[in-house]
Amino acid sequence: MKRIYFTACTLLILNGIFSQPITGNWKGNLDVNGTALPIIFHIKKDSTGKLVSTFDSPKQKAYNLPCSDVIIKEDSVIIMIKMVNGNFSGKIGEDKKQITGTWSQGSNSLPLNIIKTDDVVTIIEIKRPQTPQPPYHYGSQDVEYDNADKSIHYSGTITYPNPESYREVKEKYPAIILITGSGQQDRDETIFDHKPFAVIADHLTKNGIVVLRVDDRGKGKSTGNFSKSTTADFAKDVEASLTFLKRRKEVNQKKIGLIGHSEGGMIAPIVASANTEIAFIILLAGPGIRITSLMEQQNIDVLKAAGVSTNELEEYRPLYKKLVASILNEKDSSKAMQKGITVFKNWQNGKSDTLVKNTTGVTDEASMRNYINAFVAQLNSPWFNYFMKFDPADYLRNVKCPVLALNGEKDIQVSAKANLPAIKKYLSKNKNATAIELPGLNHLFQHCIKCTVDEYGDLEETFSPEALQIMSDWIKRIIQ
Repeated sequence: MKRIYFTACTLLILNGIFSQPITGNWKGNLDVNGTALPIIFHIKKDSTGKLVSTFDSPKQKAYNLPCSDVIIKEDSVIIMIKMVNGNFSGKIGEDKKQITGTWSQGSNSLPLNIIKTDDVVTIIEIKRPQTPQPPYHYGSQDVEYDNADKSIHYSGTITYPNPESYREVKEKYPAIILITGSGQQDRDETIFDHKPFAVIADHLTKNGIVVLRVDDRGKGKSTGNFSKSTTADFAKDVEASLTFLKRRKEVNQKKIGLIGHSEGGMIAPIVASANTEIAFIILLAGPGIRITSLMEQQNIDVLKAAGVSTNELEEYRPLYKKLVASILNEKDSSKAMQKGITVFKNWQNGKSDTLVKNTTGVTDEASMRNYINAFVAQLNSPWFNYFMKFDPADYLRNVKCPVLALNGEKDIQVSAKANLPAIKKYLSKNKNATAIELPGLNHLFQHCIKCTVDEYGDLEETFSPEALQIMSDWIKRIIQ
């Protein structure tokens, strides 16, 4: 009934130390609908002695996904991954070769026991035909720059239509800054070896547009503390990128726009609502409704895609609402934990074991506490706490520049049916706002078949050619 999903969200981590070594490869299997889904963690120490980890999900063709942190507390380990909505928590066995625990992701959890292994992961060949390959028929440079007070250093890539050397550029072009979605992303917004921002940059640059794509804080050569940053901080990063872009001699300063995907679709309106120099923005699966409502619907849609029945989902929905309401504004984690447990037990009372397991993965007291602990960790983290309190209406109402909002019909992370009408509503006074629902596309703007999140890595298509063409055609019309 349940599946494991790797999506872009954030989680927090606990502190502590453990006297025994935990470095090495750890492998286990999640039981997903009776099918074993292998998960492999690769834990090591970095140059400073800090524990770090990556993980693989071979069946999903996902390898070397970065974990946010690995911290040991007494005989327990918690591995949390900022780029996905999941974490692993477990108890280390006496022989130090087995960890018994739970994988929790969003509002779902599954048992996961991992053992230390010397097995080498076999990487499956992945086909990504849209990923641009050199030689390019345009200019491409890796760039680095700082924000105004030089507290953060950024690294990225700029592509520009003139294929000659930068010194010989004579024409000024419209320009775009690409803004990544939630989780710590690289400049290409790489996920499952897809590089959607590289594909977008390639298409737009071939259509006469300068494109700047940038590594998030703490990614690549970009500095800054990502784990303590919020969406508001990322908006400041875009402003720094805007300042850099305006200094480029090939850029027409009066024709600079923003394209934001997912959380980037929140950030673009934040920047555009306060900066009249922004010429236009494109929202790719950007939110229009309050994020608490968006995340509620996301959890429902993901569970529905996993096969949970409509009746079970309606039984589950009040639990999610009450957990968020009881924990979101509670700064004391121990009190938040107790509130969460109380809410869960009150909801669980009278519910069948099957319903509880299908919707939450909880089967006993221990898994229930792990489930609530993951909820508390998420909602207490700086980014997620800010994120959940966010209302896009506060900024969309104040966006005066032209706006194009695109959303995939099959998107189960940011529902087109819920968010596009809200975006249109809050932009009703904007005379140049367009919202389009694209048939058959998921959250990554891929033509999907199963249209589940775990299908992202199975699909060869990185980004719909139709969506690319809509964007470039619209930009050309706007900048005339």
